[in-house]
Amino acid sequence: MEQITSPLEQVLKVLPYVIPFILLHLILVVISLVDLIRREKTLGPKWIWYPLILFITIFGSAAYLIFGRKE
Repeated sequence: MEQITSPLEQVLKVLPYVIPFILLHLILVVISLVDLIRREKTLGPKWIWYPLILFITIFGSAAYLIFGRKE
């Protein structure tokens, strides 16, 4: 007979694998937001980059760091 695991046990089982991705995401968001605040000009309006960085997970931060910064 197979033992039934609770949802909490399932979450705790995968948590060690998920934590590095969460930390990476938070680091990228903080770096992107600090850079955006300090930079005078960006490619496109600054107000568009804020929701992209905050709500499009890792891709928004990466997109800003790759495409949004104006040198």
